[in-house]
Amino acid sequence: MGRQEEIIKERLKKIEELKKKGINPYPYSFEKKENAAELQEKHKSLKNEAKAKGATTFAGRLMTFRDMGKIAFGVVQDFSGSIQVVLQEGETSDELISFFKKYIDAGDFVGVEGSVFRTKRGELSILVKKAEILSKSILPLPDKWHGLEDKEERYRKRYVDLIINPEVKEVFLKRFKMISLIRNFLNKKGFVEVETPIVQPLYGGTNAKPFETHLNALDMHAYLRVAPELYLKRLVVGGFEKVYEIGRNFRNEGIDQMHNPEFTMLEWYEAYADYNKMMDTAENLFKYLIKEVNASPVLEFRGHKINCGGKWPRLTMAEAVRKYAKIDVEESSAEDLRKFVDKNNIEYRGESNKGVLTNAIFEKMVTENLIGPIWIIDYPKEISPLAKPHRSKEGLVERFECYMGGKEICDGWSEIIDPTDQRQRFEKEQAAMRAGNDEAHPMDEDFINALEQGMPVLGGIGIGMDRLAMVLTNADSLRDVILFPFMKPIKNDNKEVVNCEENSKQEFSPKSKLPLTREEAWNLVKKYNVDKSDLNHYLESEAVMRAVANRLREDPNYYGMLGLIHDIDWGITKENSIDHLTKAPEILKKAGFDEEFISIIISHGYGFDCAGLKDKKRTRKVEYALAASETVTGLVHSYALMRKTITGMDSAGLMKKFKDKKFAAAIHREIIKECEQLGLSLEEFFKIAIEAIQGISEEVGLN
Repeated sequence: MGRQEEIIKERLKKIEELKKKGINPYPYSFEKKENAAELQEKHKSLKNEAKAKGATTFAGRLMTFRDMGKIAFGVVQDFSGSIQVVLQEGETSDELISFFKKYIDAGDFVGVEGSVFRTKRGELSILVKKAEILSKSILPLPDKWHGLEDKEERYRKRYVDLIINPEVKEVFLKRFKMISLIRNFLNKKGFVEVETPIVQPLYGGTNAKPFETHLNALDMHAYLRVAPELYLKRLVVGGFEKVYEIGRNFRNEGIDQMHNPEFTMLEWYEAYADYNKMMDTAENLFKYLIKEVNASPVLEFRGHKINCGGKWPRLTMAEAVRKYAKIDVEESSAEDLRKFVDKNNIEYRGESNKGVLTNAIFEKMVTENLIGPIWIIDYPKEISPLAKPHRSKEGLVERFECYMGGKEICDGWSEIIDPTDQRQRFEKEQAAMRAGNDEAHPMDEDFINALEQGMPVLGGIGIGMDRLAMVLTNADSLRDVILFPFMKPIKNDNKEVVNCEENSKQEFSPKSKLPLTREEAWNLVKKYNVDKSDLNHYLESEAVMRAVANRLREDPNYYGMLGLIHDIDWGITKENSIDHLTKAPEILKKAGFDEEFISIIISHGYGFDCAGLKDKKRTRKVEYALAASETVTGLVHSYALMRKTITGMDSAGLMKKFKDKKFAAAIHREIIKECEQLGLSLEEFFKIAIEAIQGISEEVGLN
């Protein structure tokens, strides 16, 4: 038996003995008159070896206990600090001394009553006359000399970290003070604090992956919000001219020094303001916080002394890139920037246009130099779907970010109030989503409708409270300023803990490599299929599968390939349809596809008289996705041909046609309904399919 197991066994034994004596080791209350800080302040003038008048009661956790024979010393810690307690023969009863020494251990909560005095060495103390146990601890505290040194363990067991390392508590007290000061600052300026939905039918407000959930009461798909922005703007439309929210956001992305899956964000919006006024207000707020929290305009952060006094400089993104990356993006073509990006091994997401490439260069080669405080302004339009076009600079928007210590602290802009412009931005985001960008912004028709009601001129900003707290407390990581950062569960000797990280992986991880590029796969399809209507069906299936993958947060390239290639042998078997999918395995295996991919392809034929699949049933998410997606294309295509265009088609109209069994009677509606196995309602699925096929309408002749 190890040392800790021995301690636990001994403490459990003490608990049983206390109960047998009629002493509850977990009583209900204790009357605590003063805390440690109050006692220290009240008796700060008490001289050494002097005794205060009267008595006090005090309670807290016993941190240490030293038995010196006729006298014993303990340190009791509460939220405000610590006080020494003294048990002394002749002053404390022998019965109490014996009880204390036998049953009370470091880590236990105790309540004491006694007189306050100061020792020869000047330590304020309580000479104990009465004492009782308030909570018996079972686990021992970490070693008093070494503490809890492992950072991972400290984050994982924050409750122990706070007990052992008092400086940690000070960090969080600064954080909470910061949030209180922000409310005070904004309230005085006439802003109204509100609450907006966290569980939303459609996420939005930034480019990010959402967390998904299911609302049982309405049997519908839902999301945890990535930002409160679009709801706050709806309130501005409704008449709230100055509005803010401090709340939790959730983004299903990476975990590192600067990112946590859930985090606290401040967003505020002010009617009749532009990005210049928003920067002025934010700068004043930051200076106010720095003064109140740190009592000096000079911050220490990550080895830098940052002087936040005076007017903070404003530099355009293009100027910053020119200064630090040594390339003039304004004079460079998209091709020039592509060569520069390739040369410097810079990764980027989405289309390789000037805006995306400029931002990629900025993030890779510039931000770490922005010790600041500094405002970076005038961002490319392509990376700012919610910001207003710049009033004088073509291709840019009126957007700003504040940087300190090389880290972005806030993001804001002059807001779009033109509903037509906003719709066009969302449509471009939809195209990016169909192209595989899983962080693209979804279309929000209700928000567009709100803008069509009329929105006043507006400025907005988002400030990450965790990052701001990092700067104000000189923390190394977000985990140091989040009480309970998300941690990967671990296994121990006693309990089997599920590895959530493994369980949260996509059904097909990015490591599931495809043997062919999309172009090679398309050429393979056309090798065995020549009918134009068949080829259009494959393109439509690919588009819907990619959109479904984005909605499910699966790999859109993998799903898209399944949709594109699912009927690979139809062109050579349709004369005798019972042979369909009998040739596919050989073709796909020869092309390099693995057994897993081939089995999914075959699964869309389950229930039919082809390849001996009539009695088989689909069981996996990806199988339901492929079968429902390739089948729904026939319904959408038929409805578009009837309407002579897919433009303006909506899910409500398609739902009516779905219910009309005489319309496109050959389509297997029960297979389309398998979308419900994905957590999608029919109407949601129809909306996804319509938007996906609309995106390729010219290619398949439905425009």
